Amino acid sequence: MDSLTQIVLGAACGEAVLGKKIGNKALLFGAIGGTIPDLDVFVGALFYGNEIQAMAFHRGFMHSILFAILGAIVFGWLVFKLYDKGKRWHTTNLKDWVLLFFLALFTHPILDCFTPYGTQLFSPFSDYRVAFNTIAVVDPLYTLPFLISLIVLMFFKRTKPKRQLWLKLGVVISSVYLVLTVFNKYYVNWVYKNSLVKNNIAFKRFQTQPTIFNNVLWYGVAETETEYYVGFYSLLDNKKVINDWTKIDKQQHLIPMNDRDLSKLAWFSDRYYSIRPSENKDKFIYSDLRYPLLDPNDAKTSLFTFRVFNNNGRWDIKNSRPEINEDASLESVFGPMIKRLKGK
Repeated sequence: MDSLTQIVLGAACGEAVLGKKIGNKALLFGAIGGTIPDLDVFVGALFYGNEIQAMAFHRGFMHSILFAILGAIVFGWLVFKLYDKGKRWHTTNLKDWVLLFFLALFTHPILDCFTPYGTQLFSPFSDYRVAFNTIAVVDPLYTLPFLISLIVLMFFKRTKPKRQLWLKLGVVISSVYLVLTVFNKYYVNWVYKNSLVKNNIAFKRFQTQPTIFNNVLWYGVAETETEYYVGFYSLLDNKKVINDWTKIDKQQHLIPMNDRDLSKLAWFSDRYYSIRPSENKDKFIYSDLRYPLLDPNDAKTSLFTFRVFNNNGRWDIKNSRPEINEDASLESVFGPMIKRLKGK
């Protein structure tokens, strides 16, 4: 999930463990704990000179169960030693701090597993990426009620029962919404599979996920031998079938995908990717098709796109934005998706 959501979740963990003892400071330490796993973005940039390898490092070991255990011990002990001094001596114990950081470090990757990006929970023993694909990386309906509940509880003294009441309210609302996304996922998968069969699309596999900022409009990609079929379905649609598909050629032969770095890029995309030439003959456009198109009818508006190039004998990437006009407005960019969200 996005950084704000992980801060909110981490803060809730801090409040649950130490709120009654240290008040609002528990929210702060929990928020710090909830942020730590995402620092792997900076760690990866330090350790890898290749952008593909650095990107693959994100949501790796620092998002694993093992890191949550080891990190809880290290950060818990360190903060306890720094905090347990002077007037604060014996107001908390080591067990409290280890538990706080464990919950913050553990719930972070667990929540990330529900997004399409994928999380290497079992690293370093396995590079399998757990991705349930039920909620967008940014979803205000999950985050805002949770955030509001934490803001409200901050105004109550740490010993007041209403403080715990607001915490429970935030946790319950966000959890119920997360469970709802799972039911939506099962329903949408049923619609997609039936639609592929009815449209005589000989697919090998497919996956679905919600589009950004909501859980109403869903996007799916199905793989055949030579191409991908992508389609959108809104929970507000009148019919339980998809008839409008955008076809995208794979063209994976354009660059040597068996290369060490390019094979890592393909792994990162769960092999849902397409390649096409760019205006520069030495660069290629790589689209990660796990993520939706900005325009449901335009295959070149893939949200997650890179420019792939050979850098002194080694393949690398640069971030690239979808192909939209330079003077495009927010309405023109997001308008087609919003229109599709409303159903048809």
